Amino acid sequence: MSEQKSVLMVCLGNICRSPIAEGVFLHLLREKNLSSKWKVDSAAVAGYHIGKKANDRALLTMKKHGINYNNKARQIKKSDFSEFDFIFGMDEENVSDLENMAPSNTKAIIGLLGDYDPQGERIIRDPYYDSGSEGFEKCYQQCVRSCTAFLDQHS
Repeated sequence: MSEQKSVLMVCLGNICRSPIAEGVFLHLLREKNLSSKWKVDSAAVAGYHIGKKANDRALLTMKKHGINYNNKARQIKKSDFSEFDFIFGMDEENVSDLENMAPSNTKAIIGLLGDYDPQGERIIRDPYYDSGSEGFEKCYQQCVRSCTAFLDQHS
């Protein structure tokens, strides 16, 4: 049996994009019967929302697509860089912050989740300041495409 792989999804506050990416990835793993082969989590670059649930619009968007999510926001920690194989930021600023935080001996591959999007949308849409839910749906669709392509390459 091969060693378990691991992925950490990261955005600024861990209440919109990274929970959606985590939820989508976990859902795909269940659909493909691969849950036991992966460790999946999400975290924030900044500590604004530590301990809070995901944004209501993010939760509603996931629920609409059959994903139940109840994890709480947490901030990334140094040990994440040795515990995870892949750490994905949702935008360039997240990736830059992650690269600056990473210890020199990090094992994690740091990059953009959107680099796997077959439609080439590299930046996962940040819907936090939107008034409605349309941006959350766009974020969800980007995460589905990116997570599916990533999983196809790494499973």
